[in-house]
Parts: sequence; C-alpha cells; structure tokens
Amino acid sequence: MNNRNRGKNTGDDTLFGSEKQISKLKLAVQDMQYLLTRGYAEKATSELVGNRYRLKTRQIQALRGAAASDIQIRGRKLKQLNISDLKDQTIYLDGFNVLILLESLLSEAYIFEGLDGCFRDLSGVHGTYKRVNQTQKAIELVSVFFQKSYAQKLVWIFDQPVSNSGRIKQIILDFAADHNLNWEAELQFSPDKILAETSGIIISSDAWILDHCKEWFNLIAYMIEEEKLFVNLIQTYNE
Repeated sequence: MNNRNRGKNTGDDTLFGSEKQISKLKLAVQDMQYLLTRGYAEKATSELVGNRYRLKTRQIQALRGAAASDIQIRGRKLKQLNISDLKDQTIYLDGFNVLILLESLLSEAYIFEGLDGCFRDLSGVHGTYKRVNQTQKAIELVSVFFQKSYAQKLVWIFDQPVSNSGRIKQIILDFAADHNLNWEAELQFSPDKILAETSGIIISSDAWILDHCKEWFNLIAYMIEEEKLFVNLIQTYNE
C-alpha cells in the first residue's frame, strides 16, 4: 500500500510559514527581478540576493522559480493562451513537471506564484519518480481539464532517463484507455528541447521551456480557479 505524500519538507513551515519570511522572500524576488532585467546571470543573482537576505537553500529555490526579468515576463504573457484557444488542438504536456506540481498541491505543500503568473513547487524528480497518494487524483484532474478544453489530443512527455518513467507512462495510457481519452504518452531523452521546439501548444511551468516555446497554457492557474482547489499558496509579489 502506498502511504507516500509529496507534501512539505521538515522545516518548510519555519522557512515559509510566517509573514516575516514571506515579506523577506517578496523583497528578494523584487531585487532579483531588478538585476535579471539589467542582464545579470540567474545563478549569480540568486546567490547575491540569497546572501543579502540570508536565505536558506529552499528559500533560494523558491526565489529562482518565482523571479524573472521584465522581458521574460512580457514574453511569457504574450504567448499565453486562454482555455477557448485549445479547442480542436493538440497539447503537449510536460509530464513530470505537471504531475509532481499537482501532487504537491494536493498534498498541501507550499506552492509559489511567480512574477509570470505560473505556479511552482519545491519538489523534484532527482533521478527517480515514485507514485504518491495524490498521483491518481492528479491524473483525474488533467482528464477533467482535457474534456472541458475540447482539445483534440493530449500528449504526455516524460524524461526517459528517470527511473519508473516507463511505469507512469503505462499508468497514463491505461487511464486513457479506461476513460476513452485521446491521450498519448512518450518517453524522450530531451523532453525540454522537444517541448520548447514543438509548433504545438505546451503545458509546463519550466521557465526555460516557457521562454522558448511557441504557445503555452497555464494549466495550474486554470485548475485552481475552475476546480476551486485548496492551495497552500505563497504569492511572491505584491499586487
């Protein structure tokens, strides 16, 4: 029996659970946006800002996910589609990125809304993917979205080198067969490159993919609003 969750790490409440820590993160994101906009490299910028605000490793991880330059934010917004744009289209979905983010959200882990309007978590694959209690629910949520979107086809793309990628691919295909969904699932050695270069619509919250893709849809933002999902949300900027 699977009792795993993709929830908070020990210590996350200390790092993200107080107004003081959230205010500090917002200031750090603001500073990083300023420096990125002026052409500073992401890694050096996050280290500089992290040192200034004495951020811990996971806070710096949240900072990197949330911040972007003005040009990046504008570029991503210009390519972002509405749900009505998906009708009769083929959608390419960043498998582990979306699945793990949804599992984290459903596990009530901290979710961070970045300057680009994307939602990101602090989990990762780290070479091996393991199913958790929320995996089935996450797949079900994607199927609800797919039916509401009237998209023609959904293609899940997973990293082939990740252990258990073949297993989750089969779970997706079995679910699609059981529910009569026009889904495909692929294992690829360079999924980011494939998603970035496809002429189709992509779903991902990966910053590099969003900067290089042709068009994208903000699935998590849509789901949170449409399905009234509870989110342990940290907004990393002031309105």
